[in-house]
Amino acid sequence: MIHFPHTEPPVEGEATELAEGVLWMRMPLPMRLDHVNVYALDDGDSWTVIDTGFNSKRGRAIWEKLMAGPLQGKPISRVLVTHHHPDHMGMAGWLQSDHGAELWTTRTAWLFSRMLTLDVQSVWPKETLAFYRAAGMDSAVYDKRKAERPFNFADVVAPMPLGFQRIKQDDILTIGGRRWEVHIGHGHAPEHATLWSLDDDLVISGDQVIAGISSNLGVYATEPEADPVGDWLESCERLGAMAHDKHFVLPGHKLPFTGLPDRMIQLIDNHHSALIRLEKHLETPYTAAECFSPLFKRKIGDGEYGLALVEAYGHLNHLHQNGVIRRERRADDAWLWQKI
Repeated sequence: MIHFPHTEPPVEGEATELAEGVLWMRMPLPMRLDHVNVYALDDGDSWTVIDTGFNSKRGRAIWEKLMAGPLQGKPISRVLVTHHHPDHMGMAGWLQSDHGAELWTTRTAWLFSRMLTLDVQSVWPKETLAFYRAAGMDSAVYDKRKAERPFNFADVVAPMPLGFQRIKQDDILTIGGRRWEVHIGHGHAPEHATLWSLDDDLVISGDQVIAGISSNLGVYATEPEADPVGDWLESCERLGAMAHDKHFVLPGHKLPFTGLPDRMIQLIDNHHSALIRLEKHLETPYTAAECFSPLFKRKIGDGEYGLALVEAYGHLNHLHQNGVIRRERRADDAWLWQKI
């Protein structure tokens, strides 16, 4: 059974101690999922920080308040980022350049982040627009997006200095007086690091395992034939085999929780059920944009449309690559998907 030992998150600029030397803090996000969890582990004369939040004046001010308050004025010597998404990587470069921290992350996370911060676009790349058309994006949404400046990674991620410390599968890291074994997940983000304490029952899961919401499994123009759903299900099966009831999971969003074996089963079963519903839906041909109802079972608002579209595409790619559905181009370049 899933249980939440702490029912209220820490308020902005403050911290909650979850275990000896392990602090839980939150950074705000300007979206429906309005926060990201960050953690600080006490290394004695300094701290290791896990994940960082979006880069902004407000975010940096919150970090400086945390440094002066809960972090007791001790330096941040190391920032470990679980994966490359901007709410996690956002202020890593600032902590490096302005506060002297070392960046520890997976090679893929660093390469993606470094590339995306340098790839600033004033207009939409033609490949992204072609991908939106292939997904059958609603014409009003498409026209509005095309007319606006695109979101750039560098809008919310600080410039990243050269140099990082790579972490990889099966590494043993000493952080906060504990030994942590690195286990890599995929699907939500490539080469996503999770940390499993060998000295107690703590698990730092990032966005690979969250209670209450499922991680977004999206396909993008960068790799339009990707199968994040297959990658994620494989990761859940592998990580689930390590889970036990005493594990206390520190996720990237929502509340820390126990009951990891049950949560892993839920996550796997929920996506298998969604795939079954999607396959039935495709007895009639539809575009990715017309597959929201069987996947999400709720109305998708404007703020969620983009994430829903890329996740629908991800589930369709999974069924297609497993030989369950076929696709053909419509005259407007959208893929029509149908059960075989």
